[in-house]
Amino acid sequence: MLVKVCGVDAVSKKCVFEWLKRFKDGKEHVKDEPRSGRPPTSTTPDNIERERRMLADDRRLSLRMIAEEMKMRLDSVSNIIHEHLQKRKKKVCAFPTLHRSSNV
Repeated sequence: MLVKVCGVDAVSKKCVFEWLKRFKDGKEHVKDEPRSGRPPTSTTPDNIERERRMLADDRRLSLRMIAEEMKMRLDSVSNIIHEHLQKRKKKVCAFPTLHRSSNV
């Protein structure tokens, strides 16, 4: 019924049953509980500041170059740049300008 009303963006049946179980158990929110696990070791304030300075010095550095310089994984470098420094890649498209001759 949800798919008929909401379309393909509808919450799955499994998810609804999971929420129902949580509410019956006394939970009042649907967010996941914090999980134990290995804490992030690359996204330290020192590494974030170091990457910020590297990009300020040369904004043409690639993710791979920064990862090699900092001896970090590529996805860790990408996470710091995109999530913590809020940097995005600008796409520049250059098209040749066509000049019309005055005789045409």
